[in-house]
Amino acid sequence: MPKSIKKLMKCTLRPSIQHTGRRLFCTSTEFPSAEQINKTPLSEPVPNLPRPIYAVPSSSRHDTEVTTLENGLRVASEKKFGQFCTVGVVIDSGSRYEAPYPSGISHFLEKLAFGSTKEFRDKDAVQQELERQSGICDCQSSRDTMIYATSADSRGLGSVVRLLGDAVLRPSLREEEVENARQTIEYELEDVSMKPDQEQLLMEMIHAAGYSDNTLGLPKLCPKENIPTIGREVLFTYLSHHHTPERMVVAGVGVEHHALVEEVQKYFVEKPPIWKENPELVLDKGLEPDLSLAQYTGGIIKSTKDLSNICPGSPVPDLAHFVLGLESCSHQDPDFIAFCVLNMIMGGGGSFSAGGPGKGMYTRLYTNVLNRYHWMYSATAYNHAYGDSGLFCIHASADPGQLGEVVNVIVREFAAMAGRMAHMELNRAKTQLQSMLLMNLEARPVMFEDIGRQVLASGQRRNADYYITEISKIQEEDIHRVVQRMLRGRATVAALGDLHCLPPLEDIENGLLHQYKGSSPSRRFSIFRQ
Repeated sequence: MPKSIKKLMKCTLRPSIQHTGRRLFCTSTEFPSAEQINKTPLSEPVPNLPRPIYAVPSSSRHDTEVTTLENGLRVASEKKFGQFCTVGVVIDSGSRYEAPYPSGISHFLEKLAFGSTKEFRDKDAVQQELERQSGICDCQSSRDTMIYATSADSRGLGSVVRLLGDAVLRPSLREEEVENARQTIEYELEDVSMKPDQEQLLMEMIHAAGYSDNTLGLPKLCPKENIPTIGREVLFTYLSHHHTPERMVVAGVGVEHHALVEEVQKYFVEKPPIWKENPELVLDKGLEPDLSLAQYTGGIIKSTKDLSNICPGSPVPDLAHFVLGLESCSHQDPDFIAFCVLNMIMGGGGSFSAGGPGKGMYTRLYTNVLNRYHWMYSATAYNHAYGDSGLFCIHASADPGQLGEVVNVIVREFAAMAGRMAHMELNRAKTQLQSMLLMNLEARPVMFEDIGRQVLASGQRRNADYYITEISKIQEEDIHRVVQRMLRGRATVAALGDLHCLPPLEDIENGLLHQYKGSSPSRRFSIFRQ
């Protein structure tokens, strides 16, 4: 390098380096010394440091906006920071409405969702359209709702709503697609029956027992005998009566409300459904939606099944499964929050699941059941809430030889709900429920589903602040009230596995009554005998 360039660089760089050094290692008295920092308590500010500027809570609120279009379709949205959005359709549909039809239609529609439509030739074309917007899609059916959802770049809102409109109102349901759905469902039924975790089958059984042959008791999974009987005509007939504007809510998170309304107007209102353009797709006989209210009956469904050869080599042992349930309340009932708190009080899980903060290791089913009885494999409480009824149940599993004791323990825990509880226990459950609510609502898909379900059920959406306040109001007497309300009803039982030690339903109900009232009924529960 020439000497002139070296000299120039030396003259240019030296001052800045020296200046930087003076700034980094300044010994001016305006900065605290190490001794001052070490001697200053953590509760006091360090002297001679600039006053910190803290972020303040945002004063702007993102409330849910709801618009009802001229055909009765509701559009709901809420803003959320970020480049991506979640948009979907929540429909008042599901297995509870299949009474006039072969059970399993919702299961078929779930498998056929986002297939070929009037504008998209096949599922690959749908996926390619979504990939252009960096998006994904999903469809899930339940007993009382059908949800079509997409998550994509917010700038592709028009494409996403166009795709949703076609998927919901203009599916092709080609014969080869229906046949593929049949094969998928057959495989899924085999897979469910062979899983070590039998929870999905048990939830089907407990609903069928609790709501015998009506509404919520109709099967969510397609029965094997119905697979060949469900075809295009039946599916289109069901769609024409259930995918109607007044039964649907288009919900969005992370989008501008006016933009969403414009796109929905274009693809859900101005463009007609395929069954109106082609009436021949629908069966002639009118099968109107079943608007029956859920009738809780109680009862028992049990299935003797050899579970010892399921998943050979798996660490899961041969288990007998027992579920005990009682009617709770709907999600529109004033006692709904109290039942949710009760569910958190009971908690539960598996005896070998790892613990950690927020895991629920201090819930009753852990402290009173899993920690006391080494032979208990799992015990978990569930609260299923629907628009007109609900089911509170506890699922427990253990070695088949211990099934009688399992029933004894679970019955005792149900009755103990009506007893006294520690103030700390109630507060812990309320705090855990509030934390779970807020944590779940941080996710866009969960927020979307919450908006869609609430607007579909009540026409409005209550935000998290409302529920946080309502949860904090729950007192011990509220828990006692809902437990007494629940224990007055008939019991529902589902059992699966080797059931040679399972007591009769009558004995289970008598034992529940005996434990709850503390008085001996005419026929005592056999496993309570000493």
